[in-house]
Amino acid sequence: MKKRDFLRGMCALGVVTGSMLLAAGGAQAQAFPARAVTVVVPYPAAGAADIFGRAIAQAMEQPLGQSVVVENRPGAGGNVGMTYVARSKPDGYVVGLGTIGTQTINQFIYPEMQFDPARDLVPIALVATTPNVLSVSVNSPWKTLQDVIGAARAAGDRKLTYGTPGIGSSVHLTAAYFESVTGIELLHVPFKGLSASLPALVGGNIDLLFDNLSGSIGPINEGSRLRGIAVTSAQRSPLAPNLPTFAESGVPGFDVTAWFALYVSKGTPQPVVDALIAAARTGLQSEKLKQSYVRLAASPGNLFGPDLGAFEQLERAKWGKLVKERGIKAE
Repeated sequence: MKKRDFLRGMCALGVVTGSMLLAAGGAQAQAFPARAVTVVVPYPAAGAADIFGRAIAQAMEQPLGQSVVVENRPGAGGNVGMTYVARSKPDGYVVGLGTIGTQTINQFIYPEMQFDPARDLVPIALVATTPNVLSVSVNSPWKTLQDVIGAARAAGDRKLTYGTPGIGSSVHLTAAYFESVTGIELLHVPFKGLSASLPALVGGNIDLLFDNLSGSIGPINEGSRLRGIAVTSAQRSPLAPNLPTFAESGVPGFDVTAWFALYVSKGTPQPVVDALIAAARTGLQSEKLKQSYVRLAASPGNLFGPDLGAFEQLERAKWGKLVKERGIKAE
């Protein structure tokens, strides 16, 4: 065989091989997912994050055509689970349910974060938003937000006490923001969830309770132990229409909501990211999910991909500034 013919043959083989590789790569991307996808919830079972994680996982199964399972990996304010997601293989089969805490607050209060939320994770979809709520015991003399503010100012060095799910939680930061914009001083008492803080409030061990509305709505509506004062969102919640907002109650511009969103590790191929975004978008429009959210005083998210990333940047600026000003640190 002549050298020229040999070279022509090798070139032709290279073209065919390259075409086969490109086709295989395209088929691989189109085939996603070829097996079950795991949603990592970085908090314990039965909490708000777990509930929203399971709701979106179930809603994404039909558009993905595969099972979507939930795995709880709690610890360090959500950092354990999201570190696992950030270090997972970038193939789209491990998806993390990040929160306002893991994505925009923790980096300012934990001195040794094992991942960078902006650098190591790719935003997929905002899953849910829910207001926080300030409540008191039904035996409390305070019935409005102005009652609470007046009592806090009159308390002096005694300081009114308030319970939250923990230092650095979105609920804790909501209370710190409330102190900052009103000029009052409160004493924070962290608890491990509503199951511990609600008895403390009813028993008179703390004066106030800040919590996600989705967690407190049951006791508030039941009415024998908890009295809702106001919600932290810009608009009233349809599930608690009689509860005014902080802004309506004399704290203009106050707007805080807890939020939950999906992420994958950096380096995940764009076709896989796009497939997950499309599945989340479809899942969030399902009537079953919307109905379950109504019962939780939550709203489906409407930010995807880069738009979610831009929203995060605004949240980091807001909460980072507050954490530094208030000197908040994780224990």
